[in-house]
Amino acid sequence: MRTDNSTTHEALIRFLYQAPIGLLQTTPDGEITMINPMSAQLLMPLAADGDLTNLFDVLDPIAPDLRRTAATFMGPDGMICDDRRLTLPARVCGGGGARTLSLSLLKLDSMTLMASLSDVTHAVQQEQQRIATRVRDAARTDALTALPNRTVVVERIAVAIDRARADPDYQFAVMLINCDRFNHVNVTHGTGVGDELLKMMAGRINSSIRSGDALALNGQPHHTTGRLGGDEFVVVLESLRQAEDVHVVAQRLLDALAKPYGIGAHQLHAGASMGVVLRAQTDDDAELVLQFAGIAMRDAKRAGGARYSVFDLAMKERAQRRGTVESDLRRALEERQLYVVYQPIVRLPDQRCVSVEALVRWRHPTRGVVPPIEFIEVAEDTGLIGPIGDFVLQESARQLARWQSALGTDAPQTMSVNVSRAQLAEADLVSRVHHALTVNRLQPRMLQLEITESLAAQDDVIKTRLSELKALGVLIALDDFGTGYSSLACLHQMPVDVVKIDRSFVSQAETSPHHVVLIEATVRVAQSLGMSTVAEGIETAGQAALLARLACDKGQGYLFGRPLPADEATAWLLARCGLDAPPARALSRAG
Repeated sequence: MRTDNSTTHEALIRFLYQAPIGLLQTTPDGEITMINPMSAQLLMPLAADGDLTNLFDVLDPIAPDLRRTAATFMGPDGMICDDRRLTLPARVCGGGGARTLSLSLLKLDSMTLMASLSDVTHAVQQEQQRIATRVRDAARTDALTALPNRTVVVERIAVAIDRARADPDYQFAVMLINCDRFNHVNVTHGTGVGDELLKMMAGRINSSIRSGDALALNGQPHHTTGRLGGDEFVVVLESLRQAEDVHVVAQRLLDALAKPYGIGAHQLHAGASMGVVLRAQTDDDAELVLQFAGIAMRDAKRAGGARYSVFDLAMKERAQRRGTVESDLRRALEERQLYVVYQPIVRLPDQRCVSVEALVRWRHPTRGVVPPIEFIEVAEDTGLIGPIGDFVLQESARQLARWQSALGTDAPQTMSVNVSRAQLAEADLVSRVHHALTVNRLQPRMLQLEITESLAAQDDVIKTRLSELKALGVLIALDDFGTGYSSLACLHQMPVDVVKIDRSFVSQAETSPHHVVLIEATVRVAQSLGMSTVAEGIETAGQAALLARLACDKGQGYLFGRPLPADEATAWLLARCGLDAPPARALSRAG
């Protein structure tokens, strides 16, 4: 059907007036030649005295560059701007708040510009809400594992505490999980593998928590799995059927986390330790509950790891005591309250002193001498064992140099120093040992570093460090042999020169034929591998005679001498050798 021009024009005008968006036409300098009602409505708040003569004049308060942009547009036609967002201030919008307009400006020809306007305030608000939601979610989600983060975990614990306060029968549990070997994985395989391990742990924790582990409230199982940071995860079990159920869940989690992790070409084993807090034990705030769970988790680690501990108040008291010890121990390092004592090691056939073992002691300003058992474990847990070990190494090397200078051939031939796992993990240990030897003019074989049996069977980092120390020329002694992970069959795999037979065997040697057989077997295997042996804890002449008959090379214990401060150890050495005291300057001079 054909229509005449008049009908077409009327239809166009009707469309322009009824269109839900603003449409207007202008000359190149902005003079409006056609405007529909929607455009007028949108622009009117900006028009001074209702003057809609020129588009650029009207928009100048919120788009002052628009006139210049249109004037400098070089194309014969085309889009000058598309979906440009213009904000109308609240002060011109009649109290309805700021509004946002979308402007598109098209050059039709050299004489005509066409503009479209629309109110996108609602769309902008929705987008801002979506962005705010994403930001909020990101702030509440761990980026690596996509688990809820610490903020969410604390909130859920707080909710559980509030419910427990209102309902005496309400039960919940907080489980803090820490990977036992995460640092080893990071150091050995790199942080990329470490990140993959954390993601796999998160997946296993999530999949191990079942809907039946907590009562469903409002149709939703109430549990939260989150990551606090590093290698620490938390599970909050709300609405437990009964408190005892947490033990089943804890063991299920540990079993799942103990399975090997296939990451690339690696098959990694990295179990976990867990601390558990039950509602019945605390009614404190969320952060304190997490602190208690951390105390229980560290208790599980100290017990060997790959297990869980349930928090009790005795743990809190022990943690407070350990905190006091740590604080005092840091001050002790600063104020030189630590000192070294030396215990003789004798050659068994003639009981001549051929070596001494350096042991650290702490003279507390108010408590007196603090036994090592009260602070060594704290030092290991807090990272202080490294500085303490360095102090003992440097001080004992200086003392051996003094004895070598003053006593000559009657001086001990070697100095034994204990080395901790923390020291062996440090890359610069070998250089520090070399420095201690060099500045004191000691030969490497004058220093014997003692490691525990469990350390010798540890990971590749420890084995590499031991190999580096062996290459330097120092002696390596295996301390407390018979109490750790190894056996006589594995002794040949360890890079050691000396085997120290544990005092628990020596103490029963005179009464237990079984222990005699074990000692004799240890001596023979060590000799076959070119290693020497030292029996620890010899307290009676009978024990010494028996160890000598079993061909043990050396002995150490109260029978021969207790650990003594340097001056008393010097006097002991002089008396043992039948010597007069050398000049004081000889003993005070480093080698």
